[in-house]
Parts: sequence; C-alpha cells; structure tokens
Amino acid sequence: MDIDKSNDTLPKLMLRNYLKYGDKKVAMRKKDFGLWLTYTWKEYYEHVKWCSLGLVSLGLKRGDKVCIIGDNDPQYYWAELAVQSAGGAAIGIFVDSMDDEVKYYVNHSDAAFVFAEDQEQCDKLLNLKEENEIPNVKKVIYWDPKGLWSYDDPILLSYEGLEEMGKKYELDHSGLFEDNIRKGKGSEIACFCYTSGTTGLPKAAMMTHDSVIFFGRGIRSVDPWQETDEYLSYVSPAWAAEQFLGIASGLDGALCVSFPEESETVQEDIVDLGPQILFYSARLWENLVSDIQVKMADTLRWKKLLFDIAMKIGLRMTDFAEKKGNPNILWRGLYLFANLIALRSLRHRMGFARARVGYTAGAAVSPDIIRFFHALGLNLKNIYGSTEASLVTIPRSTDFKYDSVGTPIEGCEVKIVDGEIVVKNPGIFSGYYKNPEATAEKIRDGWYHTGDSGFFDEEQHLIYWDRVDELLELKSGEKYSPQYVETRLRFSPYIKDCMAVGGKDRDYIGTLINIDYGNVGRWAEKKRIAYTTFVDLSQKPEVAGLIAGEIRKVNKDIPEFARVKRFVNLHKEFDPDEAELTRTRKLRRTFVETRYKDIIESLYQDKETISVEAHVTYRDGRKGVIKTEISLHSVE
Repeated sequence: MDIDKSNDTLPKLMLRNYLKYGDKKVAMRKKDFGLWLTYTWKEYYEHVKWCSLGLVSLGLKRGDKVCIIGDNDPQYYWAELAVQSAGGAAIGIFVDSMDDEVKYYVNHSDAAFVFAEDQEQCDKLLNLKEENEIPNVKKVIYWDPKGLWSYDDPILLSYEGLEEMGKKYELDHSGLFEDNIRKGKGSEIACFCYTSGTTGLPKAAMMTHDSVIFFGRGIRSVDPWQETDEYLSYVSPAWAAEQFLGIASGLDGALCVSFPEESETVQEDIVDLGPQILFYSARLWENLVSDIQVKMADTLRWKKLLFDIAMKIGLRMTDFAEKKGNPNILWRGLYLFANLIALRSLRHRMGFARARVGYTAGAAVSPDIIRFFHALGLNLKNIYGSTEASLVTIPRSTDFKYDSVGTPIEGCEVKIVDGEIVVKNPGIFSGYYKNPEATAEKIRDGWYHTGDSGFFDEEQHLIYWDRVDELLELKSGEKYSPQYVETRLRFSPYIKDCMAVGGKDRDYIGTLINIDYGNVGRWAEKKRIAYTTFVDLSQKPEVAGLIAGEIRKVNKDIPEFARVKRFVNLHKEFDPDEAELTRTRKLRRTFVETRYKDIIESLYQDKETISVEAHVTYRDGRKGVIKTEISLHSVE
C-alpha cells in the first residue's frame, strides 16, 4: 500500500481538506450544555494555524516535543496538528495520570510546552513547577479557563491568548504556516505514544506520519468509509488507537469527528449522534454486554422473553455467517422477526442504529463478545495491530471467524517464529525514544518482533493467543493462556476483572476475581441480601456461589487442564492509580502477582480464609490501608 507523498503528513491532509471543503462541510462537532457546536474545515484550519504560529512565536522549533493532557476535545486535535504543522511531535498524557507520571512523561519526552485542559491538569503541572521538577517547560497552555481566573503564574497562557499571538505573528510572517506544512515529510515523527509499561517504565514509541496514515488506509481498504460518515472520538488520544483512527483516519477520510460532552454522557451522546464508525476498547465492549445482560435480567418477564428469543435467532445467524452458509427463507424471516421484536430497538438505544462497523483492539477480547454484537446486528471486528507495528490484520466481513483477528492487510507481511508473531510493513514505528537497546531488540532485519504468541489456522486467519512471556506452564507440562481464561470470565456481567494464576509447581489454575460492584449489588438487592461496602458484598457466601456458577459456565468450554479450580473474590478492585493496571486497563501481571503473593499461595493450600492488609491510594492522593479477612473457594 503506497503512501501518497503529496499528502503524506497529517497537516497536509488538513490543508487538503480545507482547500477542498472550506466552510461548506462540517469537520467537527462538540456537545456543550446539550447542544452540538460545529466547526467547518475552514474553522479547523484557522484554529490550527493561529495556534501553530503562536507556538512558533514562543520559540517552538522543528523537532521539538509538546505534551497534551486533556479529554477528547477539538482543542486537543488543534493543538496536536499545530505542533505537527511546525515540524514538532505531540505526546499525549492520560488525564487520570498522577503527578509523578506527568513528571515522567514531560521530562522523558523533553517537552518544551504542555497543553493542559483545565484547572485539575494545570494544578499538576504547577505543583511540579514549584518543585523545579519540569525545568524545560516554557509555557502551560490551557483551553478550559474555569477555576483559573485568579491564577497569575507566568507559565500559564490561555488557548485564546496563544491564538491571538499567532494572529499577530502572521502579520510579519505571511505564508510561514503553509511553508512549514509543505516542508513536512511522512518519515518525520508525528507523535510519541507511550507503551503500557506492564513490565517496567513506559517506553516512548516514535510514530511517523507514514505510520499513522498507513493504519487508517489499511482499515479503509477493507471497510470503505464515506466522507459523510460520523466518528465519535471517545478513546483518549494518548492511546495509539485514537491517533490511528480519530486523528489520522479522520483527516485522511475527511470524516466528521464528534466529541462527547463528558465521559459520563458518552452513551447518551452516541444515541444522539448515531455514528457510522465506532471504536471502543475491549473493556468498554465488555462493559456494554454486561450492562445489557443485567438490564434484560431486571426487566419485565415478557420483555426478557422476547430478548432471549431474538438473541437465540441472532446467534443462529452468526453460525451461518461463520460457516459461510446461506440461511434459508425461514431463518431470514425469523431474523426479520427478531429485529422487529427486540434487536432493532436495542441497537437504537445503544446508538448503533446507523453503525456499519465497530472496532476493538489493544487487548484480547472474548469471541463471545464479538458473537454477541453480531447477533445484535453490529458488525464488530477485533483488529490486530500495535503502537509499534501499526495495523497488521483485520477480519473481512465476507470471511469471518469469531475467534480470529482476521488476515493480513495489503502491504503487511506476517510470519510466526517460534510461536511469536513477527511483522514487516511500511507502518512500523521509528524506534523507542532514548532507548536504542529496546529498539534493536524489537526490530531485527526490518521485522518487528511483537512479543505476542499466535498462529495461522488452515484458512490463514491469525489467531492471537497471548503475550509470549505471559503463557504459563502447569506442573503437568501443559501450557495455557491466562488471557484466554480471563476474557471468557469477563463476559459475565458479575465479573469486572480477573487474573488467572498458575505455574510449573502448581497442578491447576486459580483466579483472582474483582466482582462488578454495581451489577452484583443489584443482584444482591433482588435476593434481599443486605450489604454495606464493596468488601462486605464481595465476601458474602451467596456472592461466592454466584461467581462459582459463572466460572463453571466458562469451564465447560475450555480444556480440562485450563479449567479454574479455585478462586478468591478480592476485597478491592484492581486500580491504575496503584500500578495494578495500566492507563488502558491492562493488567500489570508481574506487579499484581507480587502484591497478592500471599493470597495466590493460599489458593494452592487448604486454607479457607486469609487475613489481608491492602494499601490503597485515593483519588486525592491520600494513602490508606484496608484490613480484612477474605474467603477462598473451590469450584466443584
């Protein structure tokens, strides 16, 4: 797949769209106080231009780095494009990052400027500045002034103030902005995306314009997108997935990108918007299934009956699709009936009424999740790629397998070396910033070694298994994938998170369970089981029985040796603020195994209870200790 050199950078694509559409086409929507505010391509271009020239007037040079910490907003996109238009690279930071994490990202990336959304984010940076811990930062530019009116620190600058500086700079430097864009090359660094840091400090993957554009063109070579399509930007741009889809593909495909009012209103805003293209993380798709299952369980009996009938028909249709069979007229009629009585209404309530395709990536997802949404009528695809390798495989709508991540896209070579997935394509990243050793370990002879295990089936579909270094071997010599077990357990509406454990000195698999507090709480209330806190609810014998039943359902469909024999309902949830999860909610498996070592050991002993002390970090930074006794359970 060749990259068009005339439009080989993100700013060039923005300039192309401005020249083509001007003020005749909406480029962005942002919901504010219940109203959708719109921005045309002309307005998009102007905001980027004034912002970029403002940065140049402050001393931004080609090759400089700029951090951005904020929610999905038009200003985030404009700031990133402004930096890239001047030849710089943008670095996204997750909004829930703690001060120490912000310090690491800002200093490691050598950021000269930081864009911060609001008072909360500015406070983190001002605290670091007071301790002289971010000495290279010249300005902190904010776009939501609420609560900042009384701040007088000279490092702060409003977004509007920056644009005014850009307008004044333009008077003496006419044409500089466009010249800077033309000088850009696809091989230049567009952004840094930090790895999850599951095994150590996060590494900064340097992604070129060619890399992020390659991803979007790979997807659209399989699933054509239209210029009239809507895309909801919900996943944080600090994650590579949003760089690939919302930013790069939004520009390359000239889509209208829309932003929710708040993270809490996403579901409502999706219903309001009805986008044709959806991308959610695996965890969010799991949460949606969980919500649907619980709501259906709580609804009127006749409604639940209709839903169950419709889903059974929908699931039967997925069997036809996977086996490439044509349903007869009876089944086609039954599916129309299922649509009429339940499925169409449910899609509308979830905001999927106009959705042609949905995507998930970044973590393993249970085939049950994919099958569930296909039964519902949404063409959900589990694509395979990574920050470093861009897009690798994508399922084809006419050649679908629910347990695969599809087949390689055009221009991408994939091979399996000693069980590891190894990739070569034009979208491979440029290396890890300040870490040539890690780069050399990953890229060998032009091939990127993903660290993922997998295999091709007889029809050349790639089956993703797990991380190579996370495959575990039991005493019997059998190897299993913890993620394989975990993704199936998370299909339960009552299990929010879990971690499967085992090892060479162990005979069976045990599991640490985080109950879904909301769903299990509603279940307990229906059963008239009194409880007070998360700890109290998690240790109820009735809840242990509920979770044991969910585990037994999963055990039926997995090999005997990989079945869960013992489990514990933990007294607290895994938390990214305590380094148990990454910001994209991936398990830091080694860390969790160390932290819960005593509990894990107890799963392989005859103990029925264990006393625990857990250190917790609250949202305001305070630390505390939970002391309690938790129960260990066997699965018959």
